Order: sequence, then C-alpha cells, then structure tokens
Amino acid sequence: MASAAVSTQNPPPILQRISSSWSRPGMSGVAPPRLPSAAPTLRSRPARLPEVKGCLAGMWRKIQGADDWSDLVEPLHPLLREEVVRYGELVAACYKAFDLDPRSKRYLNCKYGRSRLLQEVGLASCGYEITKYIYATPDIIIPTQSGACCGRWIGYVAVSSDEEAKRLGRRDVLVSFRGTVTGAEWIANLMSSLTPANLDPHDPRRDVKVESGFLSLYTSDDSTCRFSQGSCREQLLSEVARLINKHKEEEEEMSITLAGHSMGSALALLFGYDLAELGLNRFRLQREVPITVYSFGGPRVGNTGFKARCEELGVKVLRVVNVHDPVTKLPGLFLNENLRALAAGCDLPWSCSCYAHVGVELALDFFEVQNPACVHDLETYIGLLKRSKLVQIHKEGEDLLAKARTFVGRKKPQPWPWQDVARQVGHLVQSLSLI
Repeated sequence: MASAAVSTQNPPPILQRISSSWSRPGMSGVAPPRLPSAAPTLRSRPARLPEVKGCLAGMWRKIQGADDWSDLVEPLHPLLREEVVRYGELVAACYKAFDLDPRSKRYLNCKYGRSRLLQEVGLASCGYEITKYIYATPDIIIPTQSGACCGRWIGYVAVSSDEEAKRLGRRDVLVSFRGTVTGAEWIANLMSSLTPANLDPHDPRRDVKVESGFLSLYTSDDSTCRFSQGSCREQLLSEVARLINKHKEEEEEMSITLAGHSMGSALALLFGYDLAELGLNRFRLQREVPITVYSFGGPRVGNTGFKARCEELGVKVLRVVNVHDPVTKLPGLFLNENLRALAAGCDLPWSCSCYAHVGVELALDFFEVQNPACVHDLETYIGLLKRSKLVQIHKEGEDLLAKARTFVGRKKPQPWPWQDVARQVGHLVQSLSLI
C-alpha cells in the first residue's frame, strides 16, 4: 500500500473548487511577520473564582479568545472553565470511539456510525450533530493486519444544533481530533525536522515552517482506504467550507472551534492556520468567522515564523498544559522560543530553526509517582479542570524528579510485584513517547 504526500505546488482539485467560490482579501499586501519574543504564559493558581457575570451567549467572543483571554485565565473564569471542559470531553469522545481491536472489521476506525457516536460515549445531550468523519494517513507503512488500510480515523466534524446555537450565541462548527495511538503515528510524530508549510500555493511563505511529521500526517493520502476520500487536509477543507457556505446566509454569528489532544492538537493548529491562510473563514464583505484552537497537552508545531503568522492571521489558541507533561516541551527541547528570548529577539542564523508555541497557556500542575503516565492523560486534564480549585502550579526551581524524591521520602518503601514494576515502567515509557 503506497501512500503519497499531497503536493502543495499544484493545489488539489478540492482547493481549486473551494477557492473559486470565495473572495479572498489580498494577502500580498500584508506586512512581513514580526518575530515576537517568547510566548506569554498565563498560569492558573488556587484562588476564589469570580462570580459568573452574564451568559455565554453574551460574551462568547471573549471566551473564544477575541482579546487573548485577558482577565479570564488567572484566575480561571467559570464560563471559560466550562467551555474548556466541554471541548475536552468532545475530544475524549474520539478515544472512546476508536476501535483498537485487530479482530474487528472496524479496526483503526470508529466503532459507531455518525448518528450514534455521541450517544454511545455519553454525550447525547451535547447539542452537536456530527457531519463527517476524518481520516489521516501516516506516510509510514507498518503492517497491521491483512487487508487493513493505512488510513486511520482521526476525529470528526460537527455543527451545533439550533437550540445549542442559541445557548452559545453563535453557530459553532467543531472539529475534534484524537491524539497518538498507533505505532505509525508515533513514528510520524518523531520526525522532528522543520519544513516549509507551503499550504497556500499563491503565497508559499518560506519563513513559515512546521514539523515535518505533523505536516505529513495532515497532507498524505491513502487511496486504498475505503472510508476516506483524499488527505486529512482535503477532507477538512471540503467539509468545513461546506458548512460555512451553508450557514453564512442565515445572518447568524458563527465560530470555528478546533480541539485536540497531543498529536490531535497539532493537527488542529495546522488546520486553523491553513483555513486562515487560505482565507476560507472570510466572506466577501470582509466578515470573518473567528478561529479558535483548544489544545490539550499539545507539542510545538512550527517555528517562530509560523507563530508570528498565526498571530497575524488572528488564529486564537488556548493551550491547556500540565507543567510536568514532557510532550508539551517537544519538539525543540533546546531550540525554542525561550532561547530566542534570551538572545533579546536578535535574528541569529538559527532563529528560523527555533520551535515556538502559539497562543496563551493555561498551566495545570499534577503528577502521581505511582502512575507517571497520568501527566499526559486527557481524562486527568479534564478531571482536574472540573474541580472547584485548580492544583497549585509548578513552583520555581522544582522539577518532576525532585517532586518524586519528596514523595518517596515521605513514604515507607514497599516492595512492588514484578508485574506492577513492568506496568509502571511501561506507562512511563509510553508517556514519554506519546506526542
């Protein structure tokens, strides 16, 4: 089964069809992006939460990051907390519905049909209707089972119902992505090299670079998969453009929300950038549909040029991270936005090779020495956010190893059966491998 990366030099037919029905504002007149210093970090700490003022419909633009979540993150506003939890649960649905049984006919696909998924995972009353399933193809062949295609179910596109749209204050188009599960996805994610995104054939922007493994997963296609049609990118652009076209004439407010965990958050950010770069969220009368990314335990996706361009295009990103989660430190463990900040923003020869996080950070603090894999677990993220007070955030100068030593020092050592030892080591290795 051969899979081929989609060339961005010659736009695929779906892009030609989409672009012909949209009026794109002139992008060439935009000033070159300014490379900013390190991303601002806003961290939540235990504090008395403010009283809820107003309803979601009245302040949805602020909740979606219109002014970069100013005064909403520290302390965490109750409405923002509810929205982050809600989108987190819609992402968790992808894991619950993903079929990992090699004996199943739906192996590496969704267990349920579109009309049943949300009900089967306990979200029947969430107010969204799934309109399309999305498949991605790692550009790496790993034998799975006889006849199994390389394409994997990666998430879904959904739109809010009329009743939910009234509650939200707008029609919300949602794309939800799961994180890394299969071996081929792990390998694709470890391809830590920067390459030009080159997603807009009319304006390549060579300074905008992204991680090659994520880009490959986003643009590769597997023609042998009976479920998918085209690359992950083509599927997403086609469906989201269709939904925007369908609802833009209804004189109602709209939003595009992209939510993902781990690798899924990288795909969410890539898609958000792609939509904005192509101008598909803009109407002929300069009306713009806001794009918001909710990232849970997400890695860095691109370089400082990518970060600057996302900010210039108005893509809003709220990064929910655990300060002990190693995935959020990758890629670019050494060459990152912090190193550039130390260089006082000077353009050094390696500046374009520095990875950079995009958006505002909502930092959590949790760790269990008996279950180290929890530091990257989405359910743990969501469970912590549901508490009335967040766990105290990471103290200056204290690292994960020091915390483990402190914990062990207070406990009386107890022998672990070898099976438990093997399981805990496996969890740790898995948590360090997932991106």
